[in-house]
Formats: sequence, C-alpha cells, structure tokens
Amino acid sequence: MTPDRRALLAGAAAWAAAGTARAQAADLDLTGRFVQGGHALGRTWPRALVFVDGEALTAASPTGDFIVGFDRDAPASVQIEARGDGRTARRTLDIAPGDFPITRVDGLPPSTVEPSDPALLERIAREVEIKTEGFASRIDADHFRDGFDWPVTGFRISSRWGAQRVLNGTPARPHYGVDLAVPAGTVIRAPAAGRVVLAQPDLHFEGGLTLIDHGQGLITAYLHQSRLDVRAGQDVRRGDPLGRVGMTGRATGPHLCWRMKWRNRNTDPSLLVKT
Repeated sequence: MTPDRRALLAGAAAWAAAGTARAQAADLDLTGRFVQGGHALGRTWPRALVFVDGEALTAASPTGDFIVGFDRDAPASVQIEARGDGRTARRTLDIAPGDFPITRVDGLPPSTVEPSDPALLERIAREVEIKTEGFASRIDADHFRDGFDWPVTGFRISSRWGAQRVLNGTPARPHYGVDLAVPAGTVIRAPAAGRVVLAQPDLHFEGGLTLIDHGQGLITAYLHQSRLDVRAGQDVRRGDPLGRVGMTGRATGPHLCWRMKWRNRNTDPSLLVKT
C-alpha cells in the first residue's frame, strides 16, 4: 500500500469514526455512527414497529434487528422508539454534525450539468421513474447486520460523501456518493448480501447503474459501470461480482460512485464498512 493511499484511508477512517456510539435501554440496543450521513443498528424484540421522531418507518426482523439512517441534514437529536406486544422502548440520540468539503468538477459536457434539449429532458424524466421504483424496494431481510465490505479494491477516495459540488463553476446539489477511483475494468463486488432491484446499462447521468436492496429499505447504488453482470431480481451474496468500473454517464474519469439510501434518506455507505 502506498503512503498516499495509507494517508487517504487513515483520513477517511478518522472522519468516519466521528459519532461512533452505543445507546442502551431495556429492550432497545443501538450502535453505529451517530453523525449526519450515518446510521444506527438496532436490536429489540422481533417484529417491533420502529418509529423515528414519532413516525413509523420500519419494523425489526424476526431476530429483532433493524437499521435507521440519518441523512446529510439530520437534526442534532433523533428519537428512536420500538413498539409492540404492549411494550415501548425509546432512546434519544445526539447526532454529530458532518464534515462536508467543497468539490469542484470542470470539463463536463453541458448536457450533463444543465440539460435543455426536450428529448433529453423526456429521457431523464423516464429514467427518474425507473430509479424511483428501484429505490422503493422493501425486501424483508436484514443483510446489513454484519456490516459491509468495500465494493472494489486498490482504490483512492477521490470525493468524499456529502461534498458540496460545483460543476463547471455552477453550485449543484451535494454529492451523495463516495467516489472510489480505480482503473477501468476493475471488478465491482457486492459489499453484503441482497437482491438486485435495478440493473440499467445506460442512464444519462449514472451510466451503467445497479441497485441492491439489503433489507428494510436500505439500498446501495453502483454508478458509471462499463459492464453489468447481474440482472434485476437476482439475489447476490457478499463478494459476488456485480459488474465492472467505467466512466459512463456524468463522469470525467474511471471510478465507482457508491451510494446508499435508507427509505429515501441519503446516507454514507462507507460508514457501514467493517473496520
């Protein structure tokens, strides 16, 4: 491992460690990264209904496991509550603020930054519907319980999660992915078990895109692929090949943009990687 790579990974690990905590109460145990973009891994009684700030959002698995994600703008405190079988258990978590840099990307084709062609806008609208359907998947599983592996090896983190993007000099929405720079053709592997819920080879922004549902609304996304080796509806195990790294869609060089959503909340997948 090169000194530069060691420094990058050490910096990423130090940042990811922010907010690591544990909260316990009778019938409700929470561990995880209690930080904006982070998560809480919960254990309670089987099939308990889980509320986040008073809203019922998920249910525990048959073993009592569940996950809750905190988006980039999560408030300073979040209340998690489990209900069922005449019981209630709740915890209030302090959420640490995230550290989000500014990233500038120049040289992008104008159509990928501010598209205006009617035919292209129609295509983008169709693709939004396809992606929305994929992210709406909710399989009954808890494959997140044992953490995640990195989906590629030998990478350099070229853009951290949550960075404020400036595209061709124009401020854009935050970057909700971790960019892992590796040579084109690098094999992408499933970081945990799950079900492929979308496999599209040529989307305008994402290029080759795969979505995997790991259970309870936790979906990971793999962008800019040059090749897809899985199909929608296929179950994958940790380490199974998903495809190959490319630079399709809105990309200026070969890399994997790795994203994660929990019930439409954007979260940082690197914070679930096992250390």
